[in-house]
Amino acid sequence: MTSSSDEKLERARGLGADFGVNYRRNENWCEAVLEFTKGRGVDLVVETSGPGTLPQSMKATRIGGHIVLVGVLTGIAGQVPTVALMGRQQTLHGITVGSRAHQLETIQALNTMDLRPLIDVTYPLAKIVEAFQFQESGRHFGKICIEH
Repeated sequence: MTSSSDEKLERARGLGADFGVNYRRNENWCEAVLEFTKGRGVDLVVETSGPGTLPQSMKATRIGGHIVLVGVLTGIAGQVPTVALMGRQQTLHGITVGSRAHQLETIQALNTMDLRPLIDVTYPLAKIVEAFQFQESGRHFGKICIEH
């Protein structure tokens, strides 16, 4: 996994992550991923930043691997190195949050597998502004919840 925080990387290792790289301290973090995977690359990248990091995510993904684009923190438009994507036979799949029905299906699946999301903090609805400020700070590790 990647993070701008060594503390978050350590917490992720405690939860089972095999490897982590701080992208603020390691500008070419894809090289660290390739080194860890002995040049192979990872099977799956969950890309949360978008066009600003997509080229490195593609380099860090194995030939025939998958990249799921779930966020656009670095902008809503940008260059996609299509020749690299084709040459590495990678799949780029963009997803959005989904419908209420999708959420209910996800909850049912999580309950079946006895999985629970990692919740960092919960705010009452009256403190929603503080919740958004906390999210904007980037200090959270896991979900930020609002009680209604």
